[in-house]
Amino acid sequence: MQGKEGSINSCHGVIQNQGVAKLWSAEYIPDLKAVELPETFRGRPEIAPGVSETVAAELEQLCPTQAITAAPLTIRLDRCLFCNECAKRYPQAIRFTPDYCLATNDLERLCISEHSPSAITLDEKLVRSEIRRCFGRSLRLREVSAGGDNSTEMELNATMNVNFDFGRYGIEFTASPRHADGMVITGPITENMAVPLEIAYNAIASPKLLILAGTDALSGGVFANSSALNRSFLESFKPDLYVPGNPVHPLTFIHGVMALLGRYRK
Repeated sequence: MQGKEGSINSCHGVIQNQGVAKLWSAEYIPDLKAVELPETFRGRPEIAPGVSETVAAELEQLCPTQAITAAPLTIRLDRCLFCNECAKRYPQAIRFTPDYCLATNDLERLCISEHSPSAITLDEKLVRSEIRRCFGRSLRLREVSAGGDNSTEMELNATMNVNFDFGRYGIEFTASPRHADGMVITGPITENMAVPLEIAYNAIASPKLLILAGTDALSGGVFANSSALNRSFLESFKPDLYVPGNPVHPLTFIHGVMALLGRYRK
C-alpha cells in the first residue's frame, strides 16, 4: 500500500525536511512546504516514452481497478491503488516518483500519460471565489467515512498530530456537520451510507466545500462495480477537490487543501 512507505503511521521511514533526515515518529515538522518524501514513497507516476503496444496491453490487463488503459497508455489516479505492480513488472515503462502533490479540482488532470506535465495542479478557473473569501484563514471540516476501511481515515487523523500539526493553519476537523464549513468523504459510498451522507452534507451551512479523499471515494476503487455501492450523491453535488491515494498521505491532503484555499503553492 502507498501509505506503508510514505505515511506518518509507519515507523520505518524518514522525511527529508530542510535537508535533514528526521524520524517521523519523533519530529515536529516546522515547515511543511520544505518536506521531501523518500524515494520509496509511491506518489505521482511517470510513463516512459515509446512504450510498445504489447507492453501497454499487458499493463492494462494487469491493473486490478482498470486504472491503466493501453491506447494511448494512461494511468487514472482516481482509480489507481498505488500498488506498484505495474512498475515492478515493467520498470522500463512506469515509475512512481516521491511527488506527493496529487490533489486537484479537475479529474482530467489525474489522467497521467507520456506527455503529462511534471506536476499536478489545480485549475484556478474552477475554484469558487467564496471558498477563498470565506475559508481562506479558517476552515472546519466534517469527515464522513462512507464505507471506508479506516486507512485514509487514519491518515487524515494523522494530519492533526504533533508531526504535521495541520491545525496551526486554522484548519481542523469537527465532530458535527453543523459546526463545519465543508465535508471530506472517504470510502466508496455504500448503499447504507448514501442517505446519512446526504443528511450530513445538507446540515452544513452554505457556502460550503466538498472534498473526496482516497481512491475509494474518488472512483469506488476495488469496489467500483459492487452492487453494495450507491454513489448517486456525487451526481447531485460536485466536489471542490479530489485527493488521490490508497490511502491518502497526510501531506497530499494538506497540500491539496492549502492550495484550494490559495495559501500554499509548492
